[in-house]
Amino acid sequence: MTFEEIDASIAPYGLILMGGLHPSDGLYGQTIVLLGTGENFWPCFTTSAEYLDGQADPVDRWSARVIGQLAKKLNATCSFPSDGPPYPPFIQWALQSGRAFTSPSKMLVHDQVGMSISYRGTLHFDTKLDIPAPPLIHSPCESCVAKPCLTSCPVNAMVDGGPYELAVCHDYLDTADGTECLSRGCLARRACPLSDGAKRLFDQTAHHMRYFHAR
Repeated sequence: MTFEEIDASIAPYGLILMGGLHPSDGLYGQTIVLLGTGENFWPCFTTSAEYLDGQADPVDRWSARVIGQLAKKLNATCSFPSDGPPYPPFIQWALQSGRAFTSPSKMLVHDQVGMSISYRGTLHFDTKLDIPAPPLIHSPCESCVAKPCLTSCPVNAMVDGGPYELAVCHDYLDTADGTECLSRGCLARRACPLSDGAKRLFDQTAHHMRYFHAR
């Protein structure tokens, strides 16, 4: 099994390879492959039964079905961010893959999709697959002079060194001024220059924001 073969299998579902690693503990196999949403995810998802049936957690249910089927096809097992508790260490895996980094605000930033990150699941293989070298040696934030992720939030919910002020963010989203963030996505995440690589549609972002801000 190669990463090229995995990529060819996941592409029809709008998924992309977001990194891989050889875990030292062996608890999750010999190779972990991180899967996320690409620019073609939303058109695929919005024609699915999970999106159309009006039931809760459509993206999680879609991910479980599609990635579960892919795992069987590729002779792998799978895990998801929603598994647990205890929850699989997705942030740790992302950082260990060399494809994701800690931004100045302590949120993850990915070399391909910036801060528009959506890990949908992982594939676990019992053999050590050859993992392509990460495209970046150092964090892209080191050469980002402007650091717009720290200055774009209207209520300074993301600050240098963190933590992310979740309550402040939710309070702002309750106001009329928060409508743009709800309909088009977090201003700070969108301001990251690498986030353009996600090519994310506003409808997709609005869907995620509705679930994020449900309270």
